[in-house]
Amino acid sequence: MNPVVQQETTGCAIASSAAIAGISYNEAKATANRLGIHAKDKNLWSSTGYIRTLLKELGYSIGKMEEPFKDWQSLPDCALLSIKWHIKGGKPFWHWVVFVREGEQNYVLDSKKTLKTNKRKDFRRMKPKWYIKVNT
Repeated sequence: MNPVVQQETTGCAIASSAAIAGISYNEAKATANRLGIHAKDKNLWSSTGYIRTLLKELGYSIGKMEEPFKDWQSLPDCALLSIKWHIKGGKPFWHWVVFVREGEQNYVLDSKKTLKTNKRKDFRRMKPKWYIKVNT
């Protein structure tokens, strides 16, 4: 799986969906917009509903519930992770990333534009709160 860089400051859910589906950011954004999902909508990174809808439209099913993060070894082969989780104005917000296990390799696809590499292996720096399994 390859990283997709978000083209909008709040486009991490769109970019994560694009990475999972193996399509470009613009293709995922066009699908999202057609569904009424827009990066400027704060619910895209404070609710799981939009990313669930987008991934379903792209042909993927995901777990019904958010599972608490325990450790990297217990994650499924593909998962959406919430990192940088915080409360602002009484509402939770986070940054979406994708955990991938391919054989013996584990990595995180992080769509943040300013990173040196969007394929991360610095697991100790990331502090996931929970994850959602992605059935690929």
